[in-house]
Amino acid sequence: MIKKHHKLVNAWFNKAEKDLITVEHEFFFDDPVYETICFHCQQAVEKFLKGYLIYLEIGYQKTHELGELVSVCERKDRGITHLKEDADKLTDYAVEIRYPDDYYEIYEDDAKEAFKIAKEVKAYIYSKVSR
Repeated sequence: MIKKHHKLVNAWFNKAEKDLITVEHEFFFDDPVYETICFHCQQAVEKFLKGYLIYLEIGYQKTHELGELVSVCERKDRGITHLKEDADKLTDYAVEIRYPDDYYEIYEDDAKEAFKIAKEVKAYIYSKVSR
């Protein structure tokens, strides 16, 4: 991987890591905001996937659809397929939960599942990328 790509990949991963730090901090509060946790989990996964796509040297359309981003990754990494369904569960957290029009209640179990998925995606991608 050329140096320019290496810097950009790491920049995406660093942003994703900050989203996960936000999630960890939120869980420490007595009254965590589960919508915030789920949003940042979605954002982290999106950024990990976009960084991975750059690492794989695959172009992609701007999207928050995580299943779609995994599908694009599959062009060069068929092993990532097992993450598609879980990653796609987070897609709605990008926009829908942030506005009252499409609002639905998010619970602690939802937030814990979102964080688990985000950590699984991170671990998988880091296992594939030389950093």
